[in-house]
Amino acid sequence: MNLRAVPPYVGSRILEGEVASEVSNCVRTFSEQKNCEIVELNVRIDHVHLIAMVSPKMSISDYMGIIKGRTAIRVFNKFRKLKKKPYWGNHFWAKGYCVDTIGLDAEMIRKYVKFQEDKERRAETKQLRLF
Repeated sequence: MNLRAVPPYVGSRILEGEVASEVSNCVRTFSEQKNCEIVELNVRIDHVHLIAMVSPKMSISDYMGIIKGRTAIRVFNKFRKLKKKPYWGNHFWAKGYCVDTIGLDAEMIRKYVKFQEDKERRAETKQLRLF
């Protein structure tokens, strides 16, 4: 399964530093608790890419509910200032998520998730040079 989850508002660039580390730790911990294997995980500044092997006994919506719900609780408890944003309320993630199953193109998708950070960093560097 290939998943993309996004914080609640476009342009919410909060997934960096300690917050990004906490999100990564939460996704790994909660996945392990549910016997799901993380193949690739890339926490970007404004979204998360995840490739996971989810048991056929668990529905994708249940898995996502656990990952997004428990991660939000832990992040808000650890970083209380995030909860005080007037437009967020009690929402850390946007509603919904994008999920796709991986078959023949599994290796290509793994590489995309793994190297997305390098590609975006190079693009940001080019933009900074323009200014």
